[in-house]
Amino acid sequence: MFYEQQANAMRLAALNPAAERLGLTPGQSLAEARAMQPDLQALPLDRMADRGFLEALADWCGRYTPLVSLDPHAEGYGLFLDITGCAHLFGGEKSLLADLLQRLERMGVEAKGAIAPTPGLAWAMARFCENAIVQPGEEGERLHALPLKALRLPSELLLALARVGLTRVGEVMEAPRAPLSRRFGPLLLLRLDQALGAEEEPLSPRLPPADFSSERRLAEPIVGEDHILEFIRHLAESLKRHFDEKKLGGRLFELLLFRVDGRVFRLSVGTAAALTDPVRIAGLFRERLQAVHDDLDAGFGFEILRLSALTTESREDRQQDLSGRDGAEGQSLSDFIDQAMARLGRDSLERPGFAESHIPERASSFTSAVDARKNTASALPHHLARLAQLRPLRLLVHPEAVEAVAEVPEGPPMNFRWRRALHRVARAEGPERIAAEWWLDGEEAQVRDYFRVEDMEGRRFWLFREGLFGGDISPRWYLHGFFA
Repeated sequence: MFYEQQANAMRLAALNPAAERLGLTPGQSLAEARAMQPDLQALPLDRMADRGFLEALADWCGRYTPLVSLDPHAEGYGLFLDITGCAHLFGGEKSLLADLLQRLERMGVEAKGAIAPTPGLAWAMARFCENAIVQPGEEGERLHALPLKALRLPSELLLALARVGLTRVGEVMEAPRAPLSRRFGPLLLLRLDQALGAEEEPLSPRLPPADFSSERRLAEPIVGEDHILEFIRHLAESLKRHFDEKKLGGRLFELLLFRVDGRVFRLSVGTAAALTDPVRIAGLFRERLQAVHDDLDAGFGFEILRLSALTTESREDRQQDLSGRDGAEGQSLSDFIDQAMARLGRDSLERPGFAESHIPERASSFTSAVDARKNTASALPHHLARLAQLRPLRLLVHPEAVEAVAEVPEGPPMNFRWRRALHRVARAEGPERIAAEWWLDGEEAQVRDYFRVEDMEGRRFWLFREGLFGGDISPRWYLHGFFA
């Protein structure tokens, strides 16, 4: 049994069957429960650990369908599995449900399940009619005798319904709808209609489904890295046939390894260009497996391997050279990027890219080499090419404040002090005015006047004055960059 703090008191949050037989109830204070049962053993509830376990269980359920959703309405814990089009792979709905529950039982997980045309009805049947399978058209009949708690209603609403004698779903189904809606609000009828299928209740998968997937279920579990890589190559060959039909290539691949004890490992690799070659895909996963070697515990072996292309991209057919390799320029760079990121991680290599901003420190950023493939320095817009010649090669991460003296308020500085060193200006060009991005920085944002200045020793700086004279805030000077 577990407890947690609720409303400034320690109360029971989860009970096992033995505690329920003793007459204890959820929400009861821990002190009262221990007064009733002095030998009571209670532990603090760790919801983060429970959430992690549920996430791991959802990963394991991916062996039945890629569309697995966490149940946001369950008082305890639950999962929704969309098995549309999947049941025949396991011998039908009855066989699928039996296999799922038996495997969970062998792993030490006590679970209940049901299959129904709607999520709401499946939720109700799993909790009040164990292992039920409801066929389309039977929704009303199967729902009629269930308690109103089966509609996932809050306790306050259930109590209000009980006061007027409504305790069963059938009683609500037979009552006039308009008075019910006026007295108890729209949630009651919404939940009823969702369970009956009159209202849509879309499920949100916790992970987006892959564009393409290939899976292999093994009669004997495998352990060795070489065997895993061999199956990866076979799975990649299956994906290649689909890629060739659609003229696509994979940019992000994910490998799922289902261990026999229920644990699931996820490994992903990204590519700098659309990839279809099974040998190269297996080679990238070889690098990834070597990088996570100590963290990948095969245990008693893996029984299911699934290779998915999470992200795809159209590709162009290119003429190969005499060696049979792609002769496109930059292919060796793509190979290096793929190999490095497979070994060191997706964020190990970055490329500079341009951003839509006039503020210099926001006009560029570093992104993953995979994501920034089309946003490199060669992609500088034509209208910005001349402007780039007037900007310094090196910018400070953050502009640094300086003390500057100007001959006229709006003119360039005559001298400035930066990091305790005084610089006398020999010549200056400017200003170049850059308006503030008030939609990001708020009303306090100030315009900037940039100057290119050269001191007596020939050093060239990029300074700007922030703000205008005559305002509430006096203008301030900053050093932003250096010219070669």
